[in-house]
Amino acid sequence: MTLDVEVPDPPRLHGSQDPGDYDAVDEPDERTGDNVRREALADFLEAGAWEDAFDEWARDTYLSETEFRAVREAGLLERLDFYWNQSAEDVGYRAPAVPDDLAATREGLDDVDIQGIEEELDSLGRTVSEVLENDYIHRDGEEFGYTWE
Repeated sequence: MTLDVEVPDPPRLHGSQDPGDYDAVDEPDERTGDNVRREALADFLEAGAWEDAFDEWARDTYLSETEFRAVREAGLLERLDFYWNQSAEDVGYRAPAVPDDLAATREGLDDVDIQGIEEELDSLGRTVSEVLENDYIHRDGEEFGYTWE
């Protein structure tokens, strides 16, 4: 199913500053400098990574326009977070939890599948992460810690 909506603005990346706060991140024993690289990731999102990834995700999502509107109105897209995971040398992401009362607080939503919406937000986060890694971060440079020759 294709979701035919206008691409929203990218999230601002204002989540946890310590990547160790994320369950899936193994924090190195020593941290030096800003390994999260939020500013560079935010610049990539603004430069087109968000739009590219959102378009790709929208082609395959199962969210209806009504569900998407509820997700957007609830501010869940703004709460997506992306960070540089130094230990795995990749872009990590964190998708927000969907409030249990989402259907009760939004018109047009009767029987919302909260787990399904969370899965679709996770899918969006994964897609953005992959687009950043594959199309925007140059692994032959040092800007994200790569020193390969």
